[in-house]
Amino acid sequence: MSHHLDEIDRQIIHALMSDARNTSAPMIAEEMNVSAGTVRNRIERLEEAGVIRGYTAIVDFEQAGGRLTSVFMCTVPADERERLALAARSIPGVINVRVLMAGRRDLQVVAVGEETSDLREIARALSGLDIRIEDEELLQTELHTPYSRFLSDDAEGSVVTDTVTLADGTAVIEVCVTDDAPIVGHSPSEARADGLLSDDTVVTSIERDGSIIHPVGDVSIRPNDVVTVLPKESSEDDVLDAFLADGDEPPAATS
Repeated sequence: MSHHLDEIDRQIIHALMSDARNTSAPMIAEEMNVSAGTVRNRIERLEEAGVIRGYTAIVDFEQAGGRLTSVFMCTVPADERERLALAARSIPGVINVRVLMAGRRDLQVVAVGEETSDLREIARALSGLDIRIEDEELLQTELHTPYSRFLSDDAEGSVVTDTVTLADGTAVIEVCVTDDAPIVGHSPSEARADGLLSDDTVVTSIERDGSIIHPVGDVSIRPNDVVTVLPKESSEDDVLDAFLADGDEPPAATS
């Protein structure tokens, strides 16, 4: 089952894909108008969910002693893809294995050798696993870039919100509270009493500095809180007016 990503998650992933080594939680938080604790908490959740699977150095093997990198395009039986991929990964010199969904050349193996004889030995090892090599090419250049769809056009300094429409049509809104939002300093009950929120609007959780707070009693809402709201009968625009300063626009709903 896939993990739902909101705008905070997407921007964190984009920043880490850009340069995970030199990007800290406070740096990401400053760009997104959330706390560093919230960013650290989200990164941990993304790691636990398997969305972020690790942090790996990108090595130029040609610069690393003039080594050769080869890409083997292979064909394997459909019901053996996963097993053979794991077996291929165990071959010394193999650094990456990709399993494709269907068709011929459904297994791609990237391997590194100090000379061509090393690559020939890897090819023999692959063939010994009943992996059919269809083609082989030496890799000249490999370019990496973060996934652009994870960065909104106005991400810098933007107010991070997410609106999800559930199967029954109910909207769940997640919004990052701005410094000058009308609801700042109010508890949810006070906001309803003052007319900032309608009586049927429920604040289900507040994410603050990486911790989830259940909004009971006199817990007041602060700037940079990430608040999850169930509007019920109220319109989404009316709900967001309490959490956003004038001029801030929420994103389109997702499902």
